[in-house]
Amino acid sequence: MGISFTVLSSGSTGNVTVVRNGETTLMIDAGLSAKRIDELLGMRELTGKDIDGILITHEHSDHIKGLGAMARKYDLPIYANTNTWGAIEKGIGKIAEHNRIIMESGEHIDFGSLRVESFAISHDAAEPVAYNFYDGKEKLSVATDLGYVSDKVRAAIADSDVMVLEANHDIEMLRMGRYPWNTKRRILGDMGHLSNEAAGAALSEILTGRTKRTYLAHLSRDHNMMDLAKMSVRYAMEDRGCFFKDSEFKLCDTYYDRPTPWDTVSQS
Repeated sequence: MGISFTVLSSGSTGNVTVVRNGETTLMIDAGLSAKRIDELLGMRELTGKDIDGILITHEHSDHIKGLGAMARKYDLPIYANTNTWGAIEKGIGKIAEHNRIIMESGEHIDFGSLRVESFAISHDAAEPVAYNFYDGKEKLSVATDLGYVSDKVRAAIADSDVMVLEANHDIEMLRMGRYPWNTKRRILGDMGHLSNEAAGAALSEILTGRTKRTYLAHLSRDHNMMDLAKMSVRYAMEDRGCFFKDSEFKLCDTYYDRPTPWDTVSQS
């Protein structure tokens, strides 16, 4: 069957993604209420009973808001590294001991034919990670909440068939926006969020012809727009000599209020 996925919700109000193959269905983060997550799952013909586990990237509320409730309601294992467990356990309520799974940064776990690999990223959290998913020759990368794309991150997500990559803000919109300067400085810093321009620069260095689609994710509702993000990413790539046709490589939307359609990684 191969890998398929849907980004149920993406943005500062909450983040949830589902990745599956024929054997396993995993959720990345649970950053909305359990009720809302159930609603979004239903839009993609799933229920919480179909989920085999929840992978956590980091402890910020837009990634763990519904985590405890989902884990208790559906008896779901939670996978996170030791430092992230230390940061989330007081905020998510009691979790059954058999559902507390430690997956350290850089480790991988095999769920049948679906291999999940975590890798460290730069963000102002205890020990944030992103994830790669493999099934045979297929590879999906999901990487958001990045202050910057380091050499190690570039190496980790290179040669992905499909990526979900952060394009959080337009730099000028953020600078002119209503946030206090300390918040702006945090977002713009190496432990903050990836701008449209930085996402485009990273893609220009990574793309080899194998990657067919990149979903732009975690957009700020105050300091970005999807059309602007796609245009800015494309311009940043072209400025660095990376030109492409839609038939060769496509930038795709994500939404804060509804899921993306199911996408199959092997789909050309």
